[in-house]
Amino acid sequence: MNTIRFADRELVPSKVVCIGRNYVEHIEELGNEMPENMVIFNKPNSAVTDILKWFHPETRFEGEICLLIEGGAVAGIGFGLDLTHAHIQNRLKAKGLPWERAKAFDGAAVLSRFVPFGGDITQIRFQLFRNGALAQHADYDLMIYKPEEMLREIQSFMTLEDGDVIMTGTPKGVATYERGNRFEAVVYEGEKELLRAAWTCD
Repeated sequence: MNTIRFADRELVPSKVVCIGRNYVEHIEELGNEMPENMVIFNKPNSAVTDILKWFHPETRFEGEICLLIEGGAVAGIGFGLDLTHAHIQNRLKAKGLPWERAKAFDGAAVLSRFVPFGGDITQIRFQLFRNGALAQHADYDLMIYKPEEMLREIQSFMTLEDGDVIMTGTPKGVATYERGNRFEAVVYEGEKELLRAAWTCD
């Protein structure tokens, strides 16, 4: 089973729960409809990795603040790249079919280490740079559904095991990427840097 790093521990997430269409400008950039309800889908443990691989010219990166769950609550903060086979997802969406082939493939959840968090989650924000240029940025205020709402909705029908991860959605700026691209993500609480993570695409 694949693991993630939380402080000085290795944890095994049973799943990664993803929130789709959680930023208005991202919904608009992809031409999607505004959802009436929270969009939720899962990535399996086999999707979890800390290595960014190249898959296909139409595979895109989607940067996201990630929440580590313990005891049914947020225990840690991290960052992740939700990789998406856009060409496959578009075909599946057009037919009203599930997204697993586009979202849940091996290596599709590229996760940083996680740091303990007990601060003010309303002050959470991130920046993602690609090859030194700002590619994506977002904060709590831009989220349609806030972390506390995510927890309530997910737990209304699904058990969150200790070590599970919630990917909170991506803002505008998603794009395809190439071998050799370098990504650096920084997560802040207000002006305080919580973590920094970097990947170079194989």
